[in-house]
Amino acid sequence: MNDRNSRDALARLAYRAVLGARILERKPTCEAIGSSARSRAAIERIYVINLERHSERWDRMCYELARLTDNSGKPASALATRFQAVDARRRENLVEPSRVRPSYSLADQLFVDPHPLLEKWFDGESWPVEMTDQEIAIALSHIAVWERIAAGDSDFSLILEDDAYFRRGFCRDLDEAWSDLVWNRAERFAFDLLYVSYKEVKTGKRFVPISRSLFKPLGGLWHLSGYVLSRPGARKLLNALPVRGPVDAWINRRFEAMQVFATRRSIVQQRADCPSSNFYSVLPALSQVGVLTDEKPLLATPRAGSSPVFAVGDADSGLTALAMALSMLGYRCGSDLTDLPTSERNALFGRKRGRVFDAYLNIGSLTSDHYAELARTYPGARFIITANRDRTLPKWTSLADALRRISATVLILRGQEPDMWTTLCDFLGCAHPIDPYPTCGDRDQRKLAARDRKSAIAAKELKRDPSPWIIASERWQGICVAEEAEPMEEVIEHHFSGIDDALWTLRDDTFPSNLALFTPRNVTFESGQTLQLTLRRERSPVRGYTSGALCSRQQYRYGRFVANIRPAGAPGLITGIFLHRNSPRQEIDIEFLGKDTRKMLVNVFYNPGLEGARMEYGYRGTPALIDLGFDASADFHEYAIEWTSSAIRWSIDGRLVYERLDWDPTPIPHLPMKLQFNLWHSRSRELAGRLGQADLPAISELRALHVRSRQAHDPALARARAAPAFTA
Repeated sequence: MNDRNSRDALARLAYRAVLGARILERKPTCEAIGSSARSRAAIERIYVINLERHSERWDRMCYELARLTDNSGKPASALATRFQAVDARRRENLVEPSRVRPSYSLADQLFVDPHPLLEKWFDGESWPVEMTDQEIAIALSHIAVWERIAAGDSDFSLILEDDAYFRRGFCRDLDEAWSDLVWNRAERFAFDLLYVSYKEVKTGKRFVPISRSLFKPLGGLWHLSGYVLSRPGARKLLNALPVRGPVDAWINRRFEAMQVFATRRSIVQQRADCPSSNFYSVLPALSQVGVLTDEKPLLATPRAGSSPVFAVGDADSGLTALAMALSMLGYRCGSDLTDLPTSERNALFGRKRGRVFDAYLNIGSLTSDHYAELARTYPGARFIITANRDRTLPKWTSLADALRRISATVLILRGQEPDMWTTLCDFLGCAHPIDPYPTCGDRDQRKLAARDRKSAIAAKELKRDPSPWIIASERWQGICVAEEAEPMEEVIEHHFSGIDDALWTLRDDTFPSNLALFTPRNVTFESGQTLQLTLRRERSPVRGYTSGALCSRQQYRYGRFVANIRPAGAPGLITGIFLHRNSPRQEIDIEFLGKDTRKMLVNVFYNPGLEGARMEYGYRGTPALIDLGFDASADFHEYAIEWTSSAIRWSIDGRLVYERLDWDPTPIPHLPMKLQFNLWHSRSRELAGRLGQADLPAISELRALHVRSRQAHDPALARARAAPAFTA
């Protein structure tokens, strides 16, 4: 599911050319690697950090090392030790506060990669960041190697990550650097750490030149794919623990207290054909402060032509959690229904084109005979039976036996499996996600109902993201289920004579596609009853414009959200009233494009997962334009979003204008979100138009907000943190 957008065809071609060019070399000898018996210090140990479940990478590293010979003529692979990496999937192994403290700040990132505009205006220490599980596991893996080296008898050891390869000229460059650094010096330990692999920050490394082959870094180096560590150097790193933040950034803080050097160029590189599941914890913060301006959208690739998956099981045996897990793996799941829509049922049993889903879970109308028929219709289908602990009801045991007799592939998935992801992914033959397996209660089967769209206005559907969670079929109408009355309570009835700090926060950040920086100064009040957001041309640390944005402190899960607003009518600007969250990203929008305020844009973003899942795919969403029949920027009107577990409805002045049901074309967002009102300058002229300076300053106004919600969430309980502010 990790679509590596940065790997374009030209990059892959260049990478293959680099690897292929090494074939022209004779098998190189590296004098710096091997025995130290000839009174010349050498690298006597090579440690390859490798996950136990990725033995193929260890094999590839052995092949890579066997291409080199050491100073005794033996293959360098003879010196290699496979060092078992800490697995981020086993979260119980990641809590080691004496070794790693997961909390760090944006200042640690800016120390390595300083942003000249932020240095004078921004207090990075006030912006906390939490390491990802993958970053913690990487740090613990390197620390464990340091402990081995510190306790060992080798003066120098080479540490490699398992996605490394040696660039052409590796032996020549390492020998030259080793001669300058070790053989031509009298002291036994001339250095603590020698980088042979690194990536310079965009602003360039900070360094002192030492020789033609070496430099002494002062900062600005990323990555730890390959480095030589001395025994005293390992002890110094251990004495400096705990690591705070990503380990490659933390080591930059050690440069001043240690003897650290680097080869004149990176002679060990990371392979481009080794997929990485690492999620960099600092990226969301960099987006918010405005440092990232050219971030490429993350797109999930829909599954192509896969055989369907079917799941049944006991009550409360984890069927709803399984549906969410399959969604996170990229399956389109029809789940928790008394029956399938007629068109989908006909396509499934008739093996016709136009089948929407590729996974069917907890469908009440499907019997054992139906599953047997489907097993014959789809020989590659997978069948999963969920069970409670050690007990499987006889009817499911009989079903499993019947399916196996016709050569169907069946998995009994028990809720107490030690590693649910491994069991499921091995069965399906797919990659393991980076997030924990979802845990949630089972949902009751929902009854289908007829759809009534008589009161809605036709909308123009715009270009959508390619996504497993967006159905592209024009004939598909979504899943309409019988709605139960959901009790709502009054949460907010707010007329804006001022800001209630208990309810609202004024944003002081931005996002990559926004050419303005939000600042509280641009939120004001007119006549004591109307909140105004003003976008003006004003130089800020990271943007050429400033504007305003309002965000609720509380999170809401389902409800009716009504705003009385008048949007700005300047081309290039967008006024939004919307619900939003990240991890995973979900969103329900009302937006007004300044180039044509006679239309309203509605949108839904959906990513699967539970709280904290790092599913942030999509940049277009599923937008649609609605013709208002009036100019929204001319006067105030009442705009409403009604969000339930089975539908989303948009209304204007009390009239329903648009509706979306489940899987129409996305699932309904299911997690708590914050309510926001903003005015921003879009980078996309195609979307919003071109801003003319004569249209500035531009103002969007909010007169009142009314929120009725079934369930409100205190962000403090969800460990949400308010964004820190820029400081002047």
